[in-house]
Amino acid sequence: MILAVDTSLGTAVAVVTLDGDVRAQATSENHLGHAEVIGTLIQEALTAAGNPEITHVAAGMGPGPFTGLRIGIAAARTFAIARSAHLVPVVSHDALALTALDNGTTGTFIIETDARRRELAWTTYDGVDADGLPKRLTEPALVARAEAEDTLTAGERIVATELSGGALGRVAALAIVADRTVGPDDALYLRSPDVAAPKVQV
Repeated sequence: MILAVDTSLGTAVAVVTLDGDVRAQATSENHLGHAEVIGTLIQEALTAAGNPEITHVAAGMGPGPFTGLRIGIAAARTFAIARSAHLVPVVSHDALALTALDNGTTGTFIIETDARRRELAWTTYDGVDADGLPKRLTEPALVARAEAEDTLTAGERIVATELSGGALGRVAALAIVADRTVGPDDALYLRSPDVAAPKVQV
């Protein structure tokens, strides 16, 4: 079983089989307060799925805001270590792309999410590859909202405001079966955090 955890938008958790069957999901659409709800949502999803043995943990790596994203990644990593499970990093936009494809989207399309500071995070896709995974034509990037109309012209634009933990888990399942790494080791913050460590004066 795969435990999927993502905090790139709201907080999304799911339990998914290696065959891609979504057994349980728990979500909070609040884009804040990830730390307050993530433990409860994980417990809810595990209980609903019958407390199965978790062999893999899918971590949504973004793109997303620094504070929220790191909470989900830290929770996924901690759970994986505690259960001796394999960590599977997943680009969060891939889960959104899989949902768009499930809903009948065809051809080239762009997944957009709010990146704050009057910017959008975006990734371009075109169908699926030989392993059934959403095929990225571009890697996640930022664009100013004021420039989006001129920049994002490669296909249908899909604005996502929530993410399915089940979709994230399904992407992970496809990657595991194909023995592929589809996400980065580090979070896709796309910009530096607002707060930096103070410089040491010498």
